[in-house]
Parts: sequence; C-alpha cells; structure tokens
Amino acid sequence: MTEEKFCQDCDQRQNCREVYQKLGKTKGPSVVFNALAAFLLPILVFIASLAAFEAIFGKAGLSFLFALSVTFICILMMKAIKSKISKNK
Repeated sequence: MTEEKFCQDCDQRQNCREVYQKLGKTKGPSVVFNALAAFLLPILVFIASLAAFEAIFGKAGLSFLFALSVTFICILMMKAIKSKISKNK
C-alpha cells in the first residue's frame, strides 16, 4: 500500500511506467541451457566421478579427492570454453 501512495506522489510516475513496459517487452536469448550447464553439470560430473572412483579406489579412500579434482577440472574447462565463445562474438 505504501508503494501505491509513493507512486501517486511521484512526479516521474509516467516515466517509470514506460520504462517497465519497455523492459517487459524486450526479447532476449534463453538462459535455460546456460543455467542447467552451470548448476547441474558440475553436480552430475561429481556424482559420476565419485561412483567411478569409488569402484576403483574404494579401499584406499581417495575416491572423494579424485572426484573433487575431476569436477574442478570440468568447471575450469567450462569457464575456458565460455570465455573463448564470448571473445569470438
């Protein structure tokens, strides 16, 4: 309620409305693939590598360390690829 009262007393009320309308109508690229790659891919790589290294190094107790290392390398590779793509555009 205080927001409505604030906007009613504002001299720039019409300009704000125009700006928000223009922002709402803008078209842009979908970020769904980037979000999935950024959040789910490292988790999936970690789980898969943890399972693989558990089978290989189960007795030694090094599976978590190797899985973490593989995930870290995967994230670094994703960043490098993303920066090369950004530079080419």
